[in-house]
Amino acid sequence: MRVFISVNLSKEICSHLYELQQRLRKDINAKIKWVPKSQLHITLKFLGPIDGNKLKEVKMILSKAKYNKFILNLNDFGVFPSINYARVLWIGVNEEKLVLELQKSIDGELLDLFPKEEKFSAHITLGRIKVIKDKDKFKNALNKIKTEKKSFEVNEFTLMESILRKDGAIYNVLEIYKLSR
Repeated sequence: MRVFISVNLSKEICSHLYELQQRLRKDINAKIKWVPKSQLHITLKFLGPIDGNKLKEVKMILSKAKYNKFILNLNDFGVFPSINYARVLWIGVNEEKLVLELQKSIDGELLDLFPKEEKFSAHITLGRIKVIKDKDKFKNALNKIKTEKKSFEVNEFTLMESILRKDGAIYNVLEIYKLSR
């Protein structure tokens, strides 16, 4: 079973991000595999393939840990690894330090089972870039479309299963962990 830990987004935020994807689709000259609205999330930690015993251990560890709720705001667009070799289009969040604290805490709790996360960047992947036909037009479109600074409360995180298929991944919720005040 292929597993990751994420902050899933509200329907309102997913709808807003979907609208941004549609605007970008019109304005940029690129071939992009867009993340479906129902799968938009912030990945906190990718655990990879794990067996049933390890999954039970992960669930037990995460259920005992205590984390606080917090508010995030959508920020600007970005790309990985660089604007000249863009492969992933994403949107960032303000108050990244709050997501980072949650991620580091989860990372620390699971350190006996999984290696420490080397590079973490709080972001929501909007699409995977296949080809950019006009880099200047692409850059200009990203700069031109301004995102509303929509805010949302993070009051839970989720243990997810990812099943890879030819037509894209399917996500299943394995467990939801509520955050406290």
